[in-house]
Amino acid sequence: MHNLRFRTFVRIGQHLKCILFFCGLLANSMSGAYADSYDTQLKTASSQMGRWIWTDTTQDNQTCRLWRSFDIPEGVVITHATLHITVDNGYRLLLDGEEIGRGSDWRCIAIYDLTWMLQPGHHVLAVEAYNDTLQAGLICGLNIEFLGRDPMKIISDETWRIPPNLDPKWAKRKQAQDAWPRARIVGEQHTPPWDQWPKTISIIPPMHPVVRYFWQSPWFQLTMVVVCGVAILAGVWLATRLAAQAKAQRLLHQERVRLAQDIHDDIGSRVTELLLLGEVSRREASAESAMSDQIRHICDQARGLALALDEVVWAVNAKRDTVKDFVSYVCKHAQNFLKTSDIRCGLDVETNIPADALALYVRRNLFLAVKEALNNAAKHSQATELCLRIYRRDHSLFVEVADNGRGFEGQAVSGAGNGLANMWQRMGEINGTCEVFSEAGAGCRVVFSVPMQQERSRWWHLRRAAA
Repeated sequence: MHNLRFRTFVRIGQHLKCILFFCGLLANSMSGAYADSYDTQLKTASSQMGRWIWTDTTQDNQTCRLWRSFDIPEGVVITHATLHITVDNGYRLLLDGEEIGRGSDWRCIAIYDLTWMLQPGHHVLAVEAYNDTLQAGLICGLNIEFLGRDPMKIISDETWRIPPNLDPKWAKRKQAQDAWPRARIVGEQHTPPWDQWPKTISIIPPMHPVVRYFWQSPWFQLTMVVVCGVAILAGVWLATRLAAQAKAQRLLHQERVRLAQDIHDDIGSRVTELLLLGEVSRREASAESAMSDQIRHICDQARGLALALDEVVWAVNAKRDTVKDFVSYVCKHAQNFLKTSDIRCGLDVETNIPADALALYVRRNLFLAVKEALNNAAKHSQATELCLRIYRRDHSLFVEVADNGRGFEGQAVSGAGNGLANMWQRMGEINGTCEVFSEAGAGCRVVFSVPMQQERSRWWHLRRAAA
């Protein structure tokens, strides 16, 4: 039993030796084939290149620029374009002024796929080479294949030019300058000191042209800088103007308050004193004298002047620029105006009228329009009752003056007579409306409406308020 197991292990060992032997033979044959294939690639790569070129002198730590232009015919189709290059000791590769690669090992051939980078037209191939020590040189070859025609080859030879190191635009120049010397051939392939070349190959992935969008262009960026600068200056200017306007508005507000107080305290008190003196003089004068009528007339004029001053003080006073104060003043004016007439005045005012701001020019024109409607009703309507309604609807303030007088025909509404033209004009100035509804014998109803929030700009408000 033990012998059988031993023989089994021996046979397994023999089989493993055979397998390992055949694997070794296969590996040797594959490594040899790979070595032969890699050597073939190295020879093929070097055959695509020209000769070693450099400038007339060679120094340590030397930078040498080499330049070559070429033209691809119009109408051709490029199927493949490869560039083989190396420099002793390092390089920076540029195509049409744009850097596309770098290298630092002269024993390695770098292969660039430029199929997508090249188009029919004029091109410039430029290399900024650097020599560390001892000998220096550049060797390269560009092979461009076309569809249906012979390929184009550009190799390193004496047709290359040497731009000066002081020219900052050398890589983007389309034509060589007359002062640029030609490159000098400094060696052949596989000759000292480059006889141990090449050692390896480095295949660079296919390169694609850099897509530049319009917002990446210098002119667009410069334009945006200018636009932003102008916008900032305009913003500063507008902020300065707005600050000045706000300050002027505050000063105007203060001046209106002071002016209203001065009118009320000074001129108003003097008119009241004049009225009192007139009343005293009228009582002391005999009723039959000629002076009695004149004094009574003076007293009436003084009362009218007092009322006019009261309206001016109310209009000028900045503390009354609210809808609530406007409604209160209009109702008070209507009752005082009609109490000496045969017309009974009724009020229908919406409750909870807000204290929203109402500009001076708005409440002044609206009040004068309502005052004109009350005056027309008192003079021409022959009414016994008048109703003043004030309410809000659709973000607008409505003031309605309705009487039960004799009314008038529809053609009178066209704007002639009764101050209707003045009312329409005043409402038009504040972006409001004026509607008149009347029939003969059925009274008259005048409806004024003005937006609670004016749609005009604040600059227009300030200008109107300062006027």
